[in-house]
Amino acid sequence: MFTRKSTLIGLALMAAGLTAQAADWSDTSIGYRYGTKFAEPFNTSDISKNIFNLSHASGYKYGSNFFNADMLMSDKNDSPNRNTEAHELYIVYRHTLDFGKILNKDLAVGPIRGFGFTAGFDYNNKSGDSYQSKKRMLVAGPTVMLDVPGFLNVSLLQLWESNAPATHPDRYSYDPHPMLNLAWGIPIGSLPLSFTGYANFIAAKGKNEFGGATKPETNIDLAVMYDFSSLVGAGKNTFKAGLGYQYWKNKFGNDHNAAAGDGAFAKTPMIRAEYHF
Repeated sequence: MFTRKSTLIGLALMAAGLTAQAADWSDTSIGYRYGTKFAEPFNTSDISKNIFNLSHASGYKYGSNFFNADMLMSDKNDSPNRNTEAHELYIVYRHTLDFGKILNKDLAVGPIRGFGFTAGFDYNNKSGDSYQSKKRMLVAGPTVMLDVPGFLNVSLLQLWESNAPATHPDRYSYDPHPMLNLAWGIPIGSLPLSFTGYANFIAAKGKNEFGGATKPETNIDLAVMYDFSSLVGAGKNTFKAGLGYQYWKNKFGNDHNAAAGDGAFAKTPMIRAEYHF
C-alpha cells in the first residue's frame, strides 16, 4: 500500500540525489509543447494542450539524476461540461546509480556501456476534469546503459502506484506491476539534429478503483529536435525546436476497446521548443 511514509521516502531520495554530490555535468532547460490531438479516457473529443516544462539532468561521481516537471494546460474539451479548462502538474524524478562508477571499474561488454540501478517517483495533481487524478508512484529496478552516441538506457522497473481521484473517496493502491522503460537522447550524425524520447511498456496493474480489470499500457513519446543556437549567436545546444509524437495505447491502463473508448488511445503530433542553460 502506498502511504505517506512512501511519499516522504521518495522526496528524500530526490533530495539526496540532487544534493549529495557535486555535479560533474548538468543540463537544465525550460520547454514548451503544443498539440491539438491529445486524448483522455472516457472522452471522445480531441483536446488541445499547452505544456510548459522544467527539466534537469546531471551526472556526479556515482551516477546521474533526472527531474522533469510538466504543467499541462488543456482547453475546455478536457472538462466534462466544457465550461472550464483543466490544469495538471506531473513530476518525474529518477536517480541512477552506476555500478561501474561505484566500483571504479569498466563494466562494458559488447553493446553494453554499463549497468546500474534506478529508483524514483512520479507525482501528479490534476483539476478541472471529471477524474481529477492525484497519482503517487514509486519505481525501482535495474538499468542497462547501451553503448551509443549520446545515451540509451533500458530499465526494468517495479511500480507501486496509487491514486485518490475525486470519483473515489479514499486513496486506492493498484497491484505492484513491472514496466520496461527505454530513455534516449541520440545525435543524428554530424547534423544539428537529435532524436530524443522515452518508451514505457507497462503491465496490467490488477483491478482499478471501481473493480474493473486494467490492461497493459504502451506510452511512447519521441521527438526530432533541431539545434538552431548558431543562427541566433548562442552556444551549441542552447536553443532547440522540433516535432514530437506521442503514442499512448490503453492510457492509464484503461481498455481502449471498452468503455474508455478512443480517448484511451492517444496519437498526438506536437511542436516543441527548448531553452537550455
